[in-house]
Amino acid sequence: MSGPQGLLRALWRVFSNEVKQHVGTDQFGNKYYYIPQRKNWLGQTLKERRVIETNMKEVDYKEGDIPSEWEAWLRKRRKTPPLIEEIMKNQKYREDIKMKIKDLSEKEKLLNITDNKEKLVALPVQIQIKGHASAPDFGKSDPSEGPTSTGKTFQPGSWLPQESSNQNK
Repeated sequence: MSGPQGLLRALWRVFSNEVKQHVGTDQFGNKYYYIPQRKNWLGQTLKERRVIETNMKEVDYKEGDIPSEWEAWLRKRRKTPPLIEEIMKNQKYREDIKMKIKDLSEKEKLLNITDNKEKLVALPVQIQIKGHASAPDFGKSDPSEGPTSTGKTFQPGSWLPQESSNQNK
């Protein structure tokens, strides 16, 4: 933290009795701190806080920059901060799962290729939708030549008015 923002934050810590306890650092260089419950200069009780300090700007973060174990600690989903051994064990587990998924998807692709070559799997049925069953022309091959009207419904056909010989010119 540099510049006026860092200076103001340092002054605030001095005057607010904010005591940060360094809890740990992750493999990306992020530092995690615990600030216990305290009273400010007005006598108000401030809750405990868990914070992270990093060299990156907030807009530069993307998914995976904070390990899930540390994120759970920051959001108070876990009481104790994670150990580096726990983080490494979980990272290895995630990599193993990714490898198993990759192997399984490759096996599935090979099975699909061999099944299609042997024609053991039936091809999907092609369904042609021709309208809704409640439509008045459902099941009819072509609309009627003339327009039809039955009460509340009107079904236009392919009817065109006849040309008359006495058109106004």
